[in-house]
Amino acid sequence: MDSCVVNFEEAISLESLTDEEKDLLEKNSVTVDYKKGETISKQGSFASNILYIESGLVKVYIEGKPKNLILTITPEDHFVGLQAIIEGNNTFLYSVSTYVDSRIKLIDIQVFKQLLRQNPTFATKIINILNENSAQAYGRFFCLTRKQLHGRLADTLLCLSERIFKSDAFELPLSRNDLGDLTGMSTESVIRIMKEFKDDKLIKVVCKTIEIVDKERIKKISEVG
Repeated sequence: MDSCVVNFEEAISLESLTDEEKDLLEKNSVTVDYKKGETISKQGSFASNILYIESGLVKVYIEGKPKNLILTITPEDHFVGLQAIIEGNNTFLYSVSTYVDSRIKLIDIQVFKQLLRQNPTFATKIINILNENSAQAYGRFFCLTRKQLHGRLADTLLCLSERIFKSDAFELPLSRNDLGDLTGMSTESVIRIMKEFKDDKLIKVVCKTIEIVDKERIKKISEVG
């Protein structure tokens, strides 16, 4: 369940800024509304901003052929692009696009770095976020390389339920192809295993709404992988 999103309240880090620093950040930020399916940043492009998701849901992914690899599903109150603050790297290492209509604050990266240098508490919290990102990446790697197909999908459904939508029933904005990119499976395998989960009364599926009916069994499948 740790493999699809960081479970960290990243908005808390902004509270450690002084009023003057918050004002500086606001003066060097712009908020942009993106429609569903729009690209926010492109892998390999120059990273001039840190992204902060004020509302909505985005996917962070590495572009590949024939399939992309989704690294995280990122909800509101999270940063994207923090890896660009590392000295010697000035490009986005991945692409970012929206699952739903989203509002994104674009923060000037040089101002962001300035705040890190002058506010140790803020810097420490951003380091903690980066550490959480690393832990999430390890969990993602383990899920994709050690779990069987049923375990990968169960893990993803639990993450969506408990960390993204915080409900056992939710409307899924991801396509079956997106689920395949997220779990490292073919679209056909996703469809087949979703049907098996439905037939076994583990989940209910009505149009785009999914309800986890037997969470304990889904957790067991995720654990044994």
